[in-house]
Parts: sequence; structure tokens; C-alpha cells
Amino acid sequence: MSYDNDTNATGLTLAQQKMREAGVAEAAINVFSDFYHQLAQGVTGSIPEETISPLTEVDRLADVEVDPEVAKDAFSKLVVINLNGGLGTSMGMDRAKSLLPVREGKSFLEIIVEQVLAARKKTGARLPLLFMNSFRTREDTLEVLAKYPDLQVGDLPLDFLQNKEPKLKRDDLTPVEFPENPELEWCPPGHGDIYTALLTSGVLDALLEQGFRYASISNSDNLGTVPSPEIAGWFAASGAPYAAELCRRTAADRKGGHLAIRKSDSRLILRDTAQTPAEQMEYFTDEHRHPFFHTNNLWFDLVKLKEILTEREGVMGLPLIRNEKTVDPSDKSSTPVYQIESAMGAAIEVFEGATAIVVDRSRFLPVKTTSDLLLVRSDVYELTEDYALEKVIEKAPLVKLADSPYKLVGDFEKRFPGGAPSLKDASSLTVEGDWTFNEGVRIEGDVTLGAEGGILP
Repeated sequence: MSYDNDTNATGLTLAQQKMREAGVAEAAINVFSDFYHQLAQGVTGSIPEETISPLTEVDRLADVEVDPEVAKDAFSKLVVINLNGGLGTSMGMDRAKSLLPVREGKSFLEIIVEQVLAARKKTGARLPLLFMNSFRTREDTLEVLAKYPDLQVGDLPLDFLQNKEPKLKRDDLTPVEFPENPELEWCPPGHGDIYTALLTSGVLDALLEQGFRYASISNSDNLGTVPSPEIAGWFAASGAPYAAELCRRTAADRKGGHLAIRKSDSRLILRDTAQTPAEQMEYFTDEHRHPFFHTNNLWFDLVKLKEILTEREGVMGLPLIRNEKTVDPSDKSSTPVYQIESAMGAAIEVFEGATAIVVDRSRFLPVKTTSDLLLVRSDVYELTEDYALEKVIEKAPLVKLADSPYKLVGDFEKRFPGGAPSLKDASSLTVEGDWTFNEGVRIEGDVTLGAEGGILP
């Protein structure tokens, strides 16, 4: 669907005015305006299978030799950035998802901090840790970080704010109004906003002024991305301006985005689920056709990023992701809206000479559901002295908890008063009904608990 010029002009003007009144940075408004024009012209961000070639050959980190001196130098110029804007609403949370307790009473946030502090102690690197917060996660996050007085490096901040933008009514692309809860009139622009936010916050310039050259980016719900001198050394030696970490796909990885080669210009690009035509999902989910998935662990050269942002006047030109929602996500009868988003991994097509590396699966441990949370809390994993979350068995079991009693964190916690059951001897655990797990429960082999529910042991 496309919109006439009058509708386009009116909706954009109203949206820009709303953003300026809310104090949104001009560069972020420019990025939004660029996406708005695409949306009004009917651009959906779709990437059909016939326009790409699968990426089938990628270097493996395990096969690469990294000079220890190059690694040491690169690590001394590295900043670690964590994406921390998510509320975990799909799990029933209304605070930063990273505040969920994971191991030994520590949250994702606290473990990430401990990982960085341990890496500093081990290597002597300055290694700043910065969080990109949203306007909904900042206060709670900074309250936790205040417990770590040694975390801040010089006068660098501990966080910077993700921008925000208005949700747009689907019928006329004007900013939606929702007097019952005006906060729901706004949405974050997706994690592709990181490049704009680094610029508008002044953090990018501050990092460059203090001699930092490289950035490692990951999600705050992924405890696998322990700061790595080895990958930093590989990235520096590659001379690439940008790199993505990939993992080999299995049948359980059919939903994650993947890299591909665009036929029109031979550029590496990222394709997510939302960018795949519905009738072509069989290609997207085929782990043999597209053998690697995108972990959302990224590396980029800060100098090259500044050059691109300067050249493009703050507009990276990332592909549009058009998300169809309702203004109140919990009320499907509320006004239908579009949320304009972009993925930070899509920047791979912007950087000339961008590359990728296949890493060990241990660097990808995201928690998207309570099933994932149960697994990382169990005895399948342990925290090392460096606060790395390591598997104690060769292959983690497949855990699938029924949605109804377990999907929301509050309901989930009530059903595990004795903590996570032992899963290190399990191949799989499927829970179909409402079961409560008391202390001392052990799962061995393939176990299915039926719909009748009950109490264990």
C-alpha cells in the first residue's frame, strides 16, 4: 500500500513536530524521516529469495591464528556495548529484562558487569562497558550499576539513550494518539538505532578522543559474549570495518536471521523473519540452504563508523523493517499501527569490505523464553571464575515448557519453588501441563510431562 503526497507530507510533518517537542535529536528525526518516505511509498523491507544467494562459506575462528600482540593491542582499544532497551514484555515483565536473576542470585546485568571486570583484571585493558538503554530501562539499570563504583572508565558514561519515535496509524500514517497511556504512543526504533544514538549522545566522539578504536556489541540477554581478545585481534588484523559473528544452524535455529549475498551488487546483507515473504519461509527456515545464523554479536571500527555517519549526515540508510502492531500491544482491538524499525546487523551492507566469522556456539546463549531461562539456571551450565557461563555437558537438552502456565515470569517462578531441576542427564524435557517442581527433581533421558499436571517429586 502506498499513500498520496498530501497524506505523506501531513503525517511526516506531524511526526517530526511531535519528536522535536519531545526533545528527540535532529539526526534521529532525519533517520525517521528517511524511513517514513520509504513507508509512504509502499516499501515493506521484504527480501525475496530470488534476489539473494545463500552464504555457504565463512571462515571459522577455530581455524584462525591470532598474533597475541595484535590481540593485546586491539583489546586495549576495545569498548564493550550492550543493548539493554528491552523490557521482556513477552515474558510478562515491565522492567529491563536484564534484571532477571539467572545464576547465584545475580542478574544478566550483574553477570555482564562481572565478566568485564574479570577481563580487565586478567588483561589490564581499560575495557569500558556501556549500555544502550531505552527510556523505559535506564533508571533501573543505573540503579544496579551504582553498586559497581569501579566500573566507569574516566569520564565516559555508563550508558547512552536509544532514541524514540511515534507509532503511526496504518490508515493514514499520522502519529497515533492514545490518551489512556500516552507513553504507548511511542516506540524504540529497533537496535539499528545504535549508530545514530552513539552519534547524537556524543559517546562516539568521546570514545575516539580517548583512543578507542573498536566496539563489540551484543544483547544483554546473551551471557555467551564474554569479552574476547582473540576475536578483537582477528577483527583488527582483518582490516574490515565491520564483522558479524555467525553460528552453524541446526533444526532448532530456524527463526533467527541469516546473512546472504545480494545478487544485484554482491554485498553481504542481513535478512530477518520480518523481511521474508510469507510464501518463502520454507527457504528461510531451511538450515541446509542457509547454513549459518546471525548471532547479533557485532564488531565495528569506530573510525570507519564516524566517517560513514559524517558522509551520510547521520543517516546510515539501513533497510526498513515495517512492523504491524496495535497501539496497545496487550489489546488487539486497539488502533492498528506501524512501528518503523531497523536491525543493527543490517549495517553489514553499508560498510564496504564487511565480513563475518563463525564462532563457537558457546557465544550464543540468548534467553527469549522461560524455557531458555530454565535451561541457563540449571546444572547444565556453571559460572567460571571469569563469570563465563559454560556447559558442563557436550549437548544441552531441548526444553519446551507449555505457554499457558509458564510463559510469564511470575507464573514460571511459582512453579519452580525448589529452583531448576537437574537437567545435565536429560536429552529433552517437554512440559505440557501445569506441573510444580520442588527441590531435588532430576530429569534423565527424554521426558514428557503430560497435560494432567501435578507436583514433583
